[in-house]
Amino acid sequence: MRLTDLLRPHLDGVTTVVDATPGALDLEPYLHLPDGVTLRRGAQGAGQGELVLVSYGPDARLHGTESAVLAVLERMRPGGRGLIVFGHRGPDLPYHRLLDALVAHHCQVLRAAPLDYVHLHAGAVFARTDELLPPDDWFGRPVPAEGFTTALRIADEYVLADLVSRSLRAKVLDLERTVEETEAARGSERSDGLAERLAAAEREKARLSGALRGARDRVEVLQARVAMLEGSTSLRVGRALVSAARSPKRGASRLPKELYGLWRGRTAQSAPAKPPRTAAAATAEAEAVQDGRLHLAHRAFTSAPRDRLVLTGVLTDDTATAFAADAVVNPALPHDGELIVRRTDPDAVVVQLSACTGYGPWAHTGTGFAPDLDRRLAEMLTEARVAGRACVLWRDGPPSAAPGLSRLTWDAVIDTDTGVPLTALDPAVDGRERLRETFRTGSTRVRLAELARRVGAPDPLDTRRVCVVAAPSDRAGIARLTAQVLSQLHRPAEVVVPDPTGLDELTAAGITVRTGAPLAPWVADWTDLTEDRPDTLLLDLLCAQEHSGADAVGSTPAGDDYTFVPELRPLLVRRSLHTSTTPPELWARQGHRLFACCGKEPA
Repeated sequence: MRLTDLLRPHLDGVTTVVDATPGALDLEPYLHLPDGVTLRRGAQGAGQGELVLVSYGPDARLHGTESAVLAVLERMRPGGRGLIVFGHRGPDLPYHRLLDALVAHHCQVLRAAPLDYVHLHAGAVFARTDELLPPDDWFGRPVPAEGFTTALRIADEYVLADLVSRSLRAKVLDLERTVEETEAARGSERSDGLAERLAAAEREKARLSGALRGARDRVEVLQARVAMLEGSTSLRVGRALVSAARSPKRGASRLPKELYGLWRGRTAQSAPAKPPRTAAAATAEAEAVQDGRLHLAHRAFTSAPRDRLVLTGVLTDDTATAFAADAVVNPALPHDGELIVRRTDPDAVVVQLSACTGYGPWAHTGTGFAPDLDRRLAEMLTEARVAGRACVLWRDGPPSAAPGLSRLTWDAVIDTDTGVPLTALDPAVDGRERLRETFRTGSTRVRLAELARRVGAPDPLDTRRVCVVAAPSDRAGIARLTAQVLSQLHRPAEVVVPDPTGLDELTAAGITVRTGAPLAPWVADWTDLTEDRPDTLLLDLLCAQEHSGADAVGSTPAGDDYTFVPELRPLLVRRSLHTSTTPPELWARQGHRLFACCGKEPA
């Protein structure tokens, strides 16, 4: 909730708002006070027709202290109102430290709500009164009750709410304790197991290195023997005789001449011999023969700076195709899994349970019916751990289908499906609401974002960041831009304006406000602030883009919806297209894909 939404219903009869917050916290850009209500600073309380602003939080320099709030409560006069903003998060809110002072000074809390800001997390409106005021219902409207009925309602709601909150707090504490114990156990197990695996890997490396050196020595000896035999006269005479025997008519007539040439070659001075191969050349040739890259099929290798999630996985074909839209995917096969891990250096090795229980090269892995595949999978995971990469089990089916997988050591286990690509949905059949819900919680990109968060890789959801370009010229324009941006169900990541003055509320809500060129992948031009923009605008535009893969999404005079068009009014554009000098009328001619979306709720 915004601060102005919490405050507005309680400004009836208020002509002056007194800002008693500390100097480091300026709430004026958050209030958007209506005409007729003035704002002034001061440390005094409030009386009839006045409302005082105070703050309290963990950072005393920014939020103020408890003593400052108590001093304001002491100076409250009948008819005065107040608003306390808290820097504490909901579970950590120390309301009990202010409760006695509120009661002692006849201050009744009328409404409390969470705030959606970075440094302000909750707010409470109170009033100085000599009689019990009716509380608000869940929609912020006063409950028509008086005296004893109001007291009963407050008492009953307090007891019931406390019952629910206590059980929730106990559950949260139990979960936090379980997480801490699990992480501690996993950390100790991982440290112990890692030392053993590293020692085993070193021993295996030493053994293989010794075997490789022995093989190279034997190859050099054999090469020298072959060269000696091929240069011997006996072998050459034997070859001539065999050739003559195979073709008596032609070979018999040529045999004396060949033997005479061999005799002359022995007595004559031979030409300079070809220099023998050095040991380094022989070693390089042996390594080239033994290098698995000669037998490795092409994979999605990349040498560019890593800004996408890179995966090596035991995946089904459908999952690999869906993941490839947002990540670099290298499917591993049983014969080259270790080599794929070594060559591609992935962010994570992902093993999908469905790929082990269905059809494909890894079928029956972990079921006990294919011990060779179990061994190859364990070797691939060992290679990943030696390289310091995470091993993730994507359990999109019952664990009992492949119980052998649960016995392996995993850095993370994801118990959910792999999501639905938005390209697989039909808006006409599934509906706009299904598309929105899938986009926000059930798409493949969201699932990959969860994986990236666990392994510390680039977030695929960064491709959904939007920059709003606007130019508010006055106080009303600033208030309208702030309201439109904060009301969006999919909030933009940044707002670019000529002058960021007065947009502190957007910054407090976690939105970057700056000047210059856009940095987000997508740009929405909101220069015209008089236009009505619904709260689903950016959400619907991004749904349409992800469904179509278009370079620009917008509206048409004919009201086309979810179809490719040759020309449109751009509402959401790729940054590269926005910064280009090409007019929108020529985008389609240059090969850019334009997709029409109404951007509003259907009538």
